[in-house]
Amino acid sequence: MERTLIHLEVNGTSHAVHCDPRKLLSDVLREDCRLTGTHVGCEHGVCGACTVQIDGQAARACLTFAVQADEARITTIESFDAAGRLSVLQQALHECHGLQCGFCTPGIVMTFDAYLRENPHPTAAEIREVLSGNLCRCTGYQNIVRAVLLAAERLCAEPSDV
Repeated sequence: MERTLIHLEVNGTSHAVHCDPRKLLSDVLREDCRLTGTHVGCEHGVCGACTVQIDGQAARACLTFAVQADEARITTIESFDAAGRLSVLQQALHECHGLQCGFCTPGIVMTFDAYLRENPHPTAAEIREVLSGNLCRCTGYQNIVRAVLLAAERLCAEPSDV
């Protein structure tokens, strides 16, 4: 099979990657871009550990062929440490004990970062609905819901740059 040249902007950095057309975005991010924060769990899109943002929308990297993301703007969990401090969402997860082993955490952060941009005032029920796409074997989910509610409250209280 002939390899294809794709161009990705990942966390603000341009990447030109020659890859097999069947190679998954999760594999390109981990192997070619050396960004291992995108975790691969189930490889069926069920667990949510591989969630990244493609052009600002949460997406499963294990269900996306890399060639489908050609010319796209990809954001991974590694983008969150650019300032050397936790984001509002990460800080809330820390304070509310919404993480334990951390395997699922990158996918949860990427999911709710995108979600809170579009839904700044979620209810606990709405958060649970969105969270149903992310499996966590450690926390029991209650603290994650509390953390997202806290993050939403804090984000709404921040002054806008507009």
